[in-house]
Amino acid sequence: MRRFWLFVFFAGFFATFLTTQAQTKRPMTFEDMMHMKRLGGTALSADGKWLAYSVTTVDLEKNTKTPELWVQAIAGGEPVKLSVAQPGDDGLEFAPDGKRVLFVSGREGGGQVWVADFDGATGMTSNAKRLTSIATEADNAKWSPDGKFVVFTSAVYPDCAPITLGDAKTGDQCNADRDKAKAESKVKAQIFTHLMYRHWNHFTGDKRSHLFLVEVESGKIRDLTPNDTHDVPTDYPTDPLGCGCAISPDSKEIAFVKKDVPEEAVSTNSDIFTLDLTNPDAKPVKVSTALGGDMSPAYSPDGKWLAWRSQERAAYESDKFRLALYDRGAKAIKYLLPKFENWVDEFAWGPENSHAIYFTSGEHGEERIYALDQIDSALNSQPSRWAPIMRLAKSGEYSGLHPMSDGKLLIATKMAVASPSEIVAVDSSGIGHTLRSIAMGQGASPPEIVDELAKESHITHLNDARLAQLDLPKMESFWFTAADGTKEQGFIIRPPGFDAAKKYPVKFLIHGGPQGAWGDAWSYRWNAELFAANGYVVVMINPGGSTGYGQAFVDRVNGDWGGKPFSDLMTGLDYAEQHYPFIDKNRECALGASYGGYMANWVLGHTNRFKCIVSHDGMFDAESAFGSTEEDWFNIWEFKGSPWDYYGKPDSENPFRKWSPSLAAKNFKTPTLVVHSQLDYRLDVSEGFQLFDTLQMLGVPSKMLYFPDEGHWVLKPQNSQLWWKTVNDWVDEWTGDKGTKKQGDKVTRGPFD
Repeated sequence: MRRFWLFVFFAGFFATFLTTQAQTKRPMTFEDMMHMKRLGGTALSADGKWLAYSVTTVDLEKNTKTPELWVQAIAGGEPVKLSVAQPGDDGLEFAPDGKRVLFVSGREGGGQVWVADFDGATGMTSNAKRLTSIATEADNAKWSPDGKFVVFTSAVYPDCAPITLGDAKTGDQCNADRDKAKAESKVKAQIFTHLMYRHWNHFTGDKRSHLFLVEVESGKIRDLTPNDTHDVPTDYPTDPLGCGCAISPDSKEIAFVKKDVPEEAVSTNSDIFTLDLTNPDAKPVKVSTALGGDMSPAYSPDGKWLAWRSQERAAYESDKFRLALYDRGAKAIKYLLPKFENWVDEFAWGPENSHAIYFTSGEHGEERIYALDQIDSALNSQPSRWAPIMRLAKSGEYSGLHPMSDGKLLIATKMAVASPSEIVAVDSSGIGHTLRSIAMGQGASPPEIVDELAKESHITHLNDARLAQLDLPKMESFWFTAADGTKEQGFIIRPPGFDAAKKYPVKFLIHGGPQGAWGDAWSYRWNAELFAANGYVVVMINPGGSTGYGQAFVDRVNGDWGGKPFSDLMTGLDYAEQHYPFIDKNRECALGASYGGYMANWVLGHTNRFKCIVSHDGMFDAESAFGSTEEDWFNIWEFKGSPWDYYGKPDSENPFRKWSPSLAAKNFKTPTLVVHSQLDYRLDVSEGFQLFDTLQMLGVPSKMLYFPDEGHWVLKPQNSQLWWKTVNDWVDEWTGDKGTKKQGDKVTRGPFD
């Protein structure tokens, strides 16, 4: 009896302790988010004993972000800073023999590749020395499998002499002289002779990225991609894919990505090229054949195959990413996963036997890990053989896959809506064993995808202490039926300290893309938990065009920007209002960026249901946006042509006018905050200026937040701080007393009459 009462006492004490702990948690603040340590790139030693990663720390007062390199034993133990590295160094990679590491450092006035000795017993590094001294700097360094050379990228002037083995100075000096003359010139004008003269947030200038090889022992450098095949020089590999390259297991060949097209601005057709590294006179050979984008090449461990991600349709940047497999001996391509509906977002070969491939794919708001086993079965035409797919059924978003050499663990990066990225170890011991036995036992008609709840453990704990202090409500998923009968998904986050007896205002978030998706993922820019933290219900809908629901659902937005997607969004919000009684439907604000900004502008002209709107980097006039963006293929695809293709036709037959928010300006009434940045070259700042000018001329309550030093995203810490304050203040202003309607006031639900 005494034991029973002791049990009751301790159980009650423990329950009280947990309740007290929950009560002491507080809502997240912007400062909390800025103090989160941000995980960057990861690397795994060849023996699977050591993990290296980059962690970026934000100093809000200094307005800086500083990466640092860390090393940690997979088996356990505390992480230690890479002893030879300095703050700002990045891009750490282990040498194949485990005795050296490389990293990129700007410690001597410009990014260069450095190498250092690595002690595999202690994890300590020593004897750091600079490997490259190229005038145009080096980045995206990668070891060769034999450890004898390193490849890297550098932006050079194509008309300077190539930098070659044994004669590095001639071409290098030309580049140095050109850079010096440009810096000293009082004239900053530029002359353009082709499109793509600016991209995302910078003017591309005269330089182009080339792929270089440097010998580790001699330091000799060779430009692997010195010549262009047409008049307009292009990047090797195609920017912004980083290295965008892979080296064969025998170190005799390299594969890389290049856009071999006359005009980059109107084409998404990047291709995979291979180059024989044993022959200095060899020329790149194109091995891919798809009309869309081919990218992310990777050789199989046995060297038999070269795999990459491939899109079938030309000029469509959001076509399904398939998994292509190239037989290097037969010089033949086959596409795996023909019935898999979603995108292959990244992939990694399994160890040694080259029979398995791990990949990640978005599905219903998650980014899951999948494993494709028995590659030989996938390529066999006999219907009785098949390649099973294992879905490691965990919530969250995974990336950065590193299979361990023993095949027992898969190292990956994982994040969720309530937690930033950490490194985890996923049990992968069933791959090649469990799946193979399933295939053998099921015959010709097994299930296509097998779920397995794999064991998972955290290796890093970068933000555990801070997260333990915060009340981060769970994100809930719901499904609803769109107007045309399509099943669609939405998400809701309740505010911290939620009280079911209260009514809460709503922040209705609209994602960009439009081929993007909301889901179980952390963000430092549009953080759903932070949006909820000051007393709001956050509602997010994945309308037509969203990824993770099959390619047909992605294509739903093409040529119909303000049609089905708008209806989907409104129907999803209707459902949330009807099924979550704590939502105050009279106090809702719509917020969106990029395509979400476009949709915020479309909402502005087609419904009065919201008390306020926040439009960040949104398209206002589709015709003017066409002439001021840099990736022309995007608008040509989404609006089914160029504006002049529709001249003389009625607006109802002209997508550029039919779906232009500017033509509904006479209906604008909702108070709107406009946010736009000078360096945004995807959606030029003029789109924001036009919207704000229109709102002011119409007398609609409005405000504009303008950043002269940001691009499509607001990235600088203090700018981000101002963004969050301005946005939250705007929403508070119009959903508070000023925005509260009296009981019984009508809320307009659909388009204007």
